[in-house]
Amino acid sequence: MSPTLAVLASIPSPPESVWYLGPLPIRAYAVAILIGIVLAWWILDRRYTARGGPEEVSVDVALWMVPFGIIGGRLYHVVSSPDAYFGPDGDPVRALYIWQGGLGIWGAIALGAVGAWIGLRRRGLRVAPFADALAPGLLVAQAVGRLGNYFNQELYGAPTTVPWGLEIDQAHRVPGFEERGLLFHPTFLYEMLWNLAAAAVLVWAARRFHLRHGRVFWLYVMLYTLGRVWIEYLRIDDAETVLGLRLNVWTSIVVFLVALVAFVVLGMRRRGQPDPIWLPGREPQDDAATEEGPAADPGAPGSSDDGGSAGSVEAGRLWSRDDGDAPFRPGTPG
Repeated sequence: MSPTLAVLASIPSPPESVWYLGPLPIRAYAVAILIGIVLAWWILDRRYTARGGPEEVSVDVALWMVPFGIIGGRLYHVVSSPDAYFGPDGDPVRALYIWQGGLGIWGAIALGAVGAWIGLRRRGLRVAPFADALAPGLLVAQAVGRLGNYFNQELYGAPTTVPWGLEIDQAHRVPGFEERGLLFHPTFLYEMLWNLAAAAVLVWAARRFHLRHGRVFWLYVMLYTLGRVWIEYLRIDDAETVLGLRLNVWTSIVVFLVALVAFVVLGMRRRGQPDPIWLPGREPQDDAATEEGPAADPGAPGSSDDGGSAGSVEAGRLWSRDDGDAPFRPGTPG
């Protein structure tokens, strides 16, 4: 392909990533993260309430989970890419500039899980059903969050001649790749598409194989790390390396294996066992409060509504359909 055709077929980078509303800066990266959080919450809320969880819990737990996750994500990013903050020309204060980009998913998952555990324990709820309900929304949030990298012109891949190559301004080029006319692999786009496809696979697999006991979450981890390995391998930004591979590649490999073991072991040990929402002894005593899916036998006659209003909620069924523990109820709020 000639250079002219390559440029015509390329993906242009946004000319700016910050807009101002008076003196207030509106940063594309922050907007992408916030939109991702809202979408993840919406999907979680529909899936969790359809599963039988209390309607208001997703908001309560998010107030713990999101701040913990942001702090954990930033810590992981700083540790895995320390040169910009603690290298010869680094500035440690920049570690606080989250809006400039840089949230490591594994730190976000690890500390976010701690926040979720705290929020759920306070309400007397088990983690596994919540994690299963959350998993598809996490992938959607991660997909939307990658738009922030696109606007920041960061975390792109190696030079390429593919017709969907990404244009990067000279000011955002990695040292050694300043040659004019170069196009780069749009790794933000690869991960967006991978994550959205993986989210659809999670919803399908949960319904098809009746996954419970946290297995939807561990399948999420496997699918995400599987994609992250090859996408990470394309990137050329500075990162810590171990035995010639980027730290994030090794992390993805190890986490994938852990998730695979957890997925298989849970499937063997918990097969046919109930997967209740509530911790033992914490179930609501009020009859009205205990009207939720896990208390019912999914195979019992009369365990689902007649669905007369199903047509009005068809658009929401993709995300809110239960994972096989209890029948989906079209009349359930949220």
